Amino acid sequence: MTASAPQVPPRVRVSEASLNVLRSHTDQLTTAVNLHLEGTLPWYRQLTTDERASLRLIAQRGIMGLVNWLDNPQTRSLPLVNELLGSAPTDLMRSISLQRALQLIRTIVEAVEHRLPGLVPVGDQQGMLEAVLRYSREVAFAIADVYARAAESRGAWDSRLEALLVDAVLRGEASEQITSRASAVGWGSTCGVVVVVGPAPEQADAAFMSHLRRQCVRFAADAVVGVQGDRLVLLLGGVTDLDTGLERIMPSFGPGHVVYSRIEGSIDQAHRCAQAAYSGHAAAPAWTLAPNPVPADDLLPERALAGDDTARQMLRDAIFAPLAEAGNGLLETVTAYISAGHSLEGTARELYVHPNTVRYRLRRVTDITGWDPTEPRDAYVLQTALAVGRL
Repeated sequence: MTASAPQVPPRVRVSEASLNVLRSHTDQLTTAVNLHLEGTLPWYRQLTTDERASLRLIAQRGIMGLVNWLDNPQTRSLPLVNELLGSAPTDLMRSISLQRALQLIRTIVEAVEHRLPGLVPVGDQQGMLEAVLRYSREVAFAIADVYARAAESRGAWDSRLEALLVDAVLRGEASEQITSRASAVGWGSTCGVVVVVGPAPEQADAAFMSHLRRQCVRFAADAVVGVQGDRLVLLLGGVTDLDTGLERIMPSFGPGHVVYSRIEGSIDQAHRCAQAAYSGHAAAPAWTLAPNPVPADDLLPERALAGDDTARQMLRDAIFAPLAEAGNGLLETVTAYISAGHSLEGTARELYVHPNTVRYRLRRVTDITGWDPTEPRDAYVLQTALAVGRL
């Protein structure tokens, strides 16, 4: 047994006399609607004069649209809004949210329902009320569609603005330009920026970007998402818990290393931070045991080998120069310790000192640089820094 086709509601029919009454009382109905809006919706009274005038225009055109719709009830929803309400949807979106727009439609319908029974002939009252309900449904769906389309357009435009901000930061454009672009995307953080760079997934469409942005704002006050080639770049401001946040968004990246860098300054000062994360992502494969995600500063040797001048300068200024200034044979001790295969006794014999002296000097190296020569990875960083410094 085949299922029966859904029944299409019969066309609403009202007499020509009722349509004429509706046409002649458009202004009266508009006035009644306006009074009902002011008495029912508190937020309506808080609008400016121009905004209220725009909404009154919506009501007036809507009532006239009802008359036309009764002549042709098969009118499609979107043309219904565009042709009958003119520029009203644009004015509507500028004035109120979608939730309030639907409240507005419901209130207008209530006002019209209260006034119609006293205007149209008794025989058309039920049909007219049914027509109002169906027409208001069409308008509500149409306006919701307009809001949805506008939201999609804003999302696409916001994505373009965010991509321009990411590009400006990576390129190190003028501070004024970066500040202007950041303001355009609503960036509010005045200090503290984290730049995250990782492989972009295969499907990095608008829906993905929006979802990732929502995840980021759970642990950051500001979040900008952009794709540069095959890399996914995040600019985060006002981060509260970076470790937990990065763990949460790691599945959003493609396979490979994710590198991050941070500064305490503002977004217009984030160029070097972004460059560190970018070069760190390129150099990360050289450290096969690197954690994921990994700070860019933990990749200084690999970045230096890859040609990053900033990394070489950091190795020289933060490690080699302080050890050279400290004296007491610290540079020689680190060199001998690494050459002796991390043997305290071998280093002591090489330098003709007691092993306790070697221990003391190695602790001094750790205190000065933050890198411990007794740890294999730290020793590699120190060795690279000494080579860079001597070059």
